[in-house]
Amino acid sequence: MRKRKQIHQFAFLCIFLLILPFGKVSGFQTSAVQEIGIIEHLGELAPLDLSFLDENGDTVLLKDLSTKPLVVSLVYFNCPGICSPLLGGVVDVLDRLDLQPGKDYRVVTISFNPNDTPALAREKKKNYFKAFRRGPFPEEEWKWLTGDSLTIQKFTDAVGFKFKKEGKDFAHAGTLIVLGADGKISRYLRGIEFQPFDLKMAITEAGQGRVGPTISKVLLYCFSYDPAGKKYVFNFTKVGGSLFLAGLLIFIAFLTIKKQNRKGESEVKNG
Repeated sequence: MRKRKQIHQFAFLCIFLLILPFGKVSGFQTSAVQEIGIIEHLGELAPLDLSFLDENGDTVLLKDLSTKPLVVSLVYFNCPGICSPLLGGVVDVLDRLDLQPGKDYRVVTISFNPNDTPALAREKKKNYFKAFRRGPFPEEEWKWLTGDSLTIQKFTDAVGFKFKKEGKDFAHAGTLIVLGADGKISRYLRGIEFQPFDLKMAITEAGQGRVGPTISKVLLYCFSYDPAGKKYVFNFTKVGGSLFLAGLLIFIAFLTIKKQNRKGESEVKNG
């Protein structure tokens, strides 16, 4: 009976030590000193009283666009890195999504470069709209916005989008952020490629006022954003170090329990 209890304790300890290295995954790089990446603010409210200029140069308030769940992408229009594949991924997933834009959701792309202009936004929108294969996407249901630095900072801070200016460019991560009609942050879809099922679930949950878990957090633990290469790369050091630490801790726990077990058997014999 005692031996069985020790086995159960050892199994529990092994499981705990195995998941320990991933304990920070849910807050993926949530350090206060983090400069680049995503700090999730699930369930919090994004500021909808902010005003931007759309691709036509008209002033728009986010609250006027968020009468439906809002799918938000954050890019800058002269980005030489992940912005283009990210926007291409948005076009691809919208092309395959079995929800109706305008009825079920709206899309907003916000530039976090205060030097971007409505004219440049209009040019980019025109180029990406040519990529839709299933049919024309309603232009009014995907707004491309630019704003001043203060407005941009208020929004990016609220949704936990961290970026850093490097010369003429910016180092940043890639994600879609799905907001409810009230501005509640419902889901983050990280990366540059997206599945229709994931986006549909995110939009549905946002429409119901629910907050959904971020997808593939363990995978995101294994990959880190490389600002120099402007892409996600497998982090061999972090994953290898975590596995080594987990193995070492399990081995130490095994030796400790084995030693205690021998001590107990010795006491029984001497008794």
